[in-house]
Amino acid sequence: MSVSKPASEPSPKPDERRRWTRAKAEWPLTVVLDDGRHEARVRDISRAGICFFIDRPIAEMTALKLEFELPVDGGMRRIAGTGAVVRCDRISVAVDHYEVAVFLQELPDPDRATIEEYVALWKQRAS
Repeated sequence: MSVSKPASEPSPKPDERRRWTRAKAEWPLTVVLDDGRHEARVRDISRAGICFFIDRPIAEMTALKLEFELPVDGGMRRIAGTGAVVRCDRISVAVDHYEVAVFLQELPDPDRATIEEYVALWKQRAS
């Protein structure tokens, strides 16, 4: 099985912050850390990254495993890969939950393609 890394593309325009389109999402996600498995909730996803909410802080540059079911035509597809935390922000002082952004490092090519298809479909529907 081949594993892909995000392909390089021309640099985005100065006024565009992200290289890859993100799709809003809301489904469960399992985050696997050294201390075990933790449940989280996806906020958005792109071919290169995923953002989620979780009940604990995760230090930047932490390597982790991610597992989730991605909605596709005709059902769900199990996605699993690894990534590194690039941002972790507490949602608010009153809430002990965090928004975590992860750069997807190792992801099988078919899984990354499925994410791209999901994002394209979401973008089409959002237009």
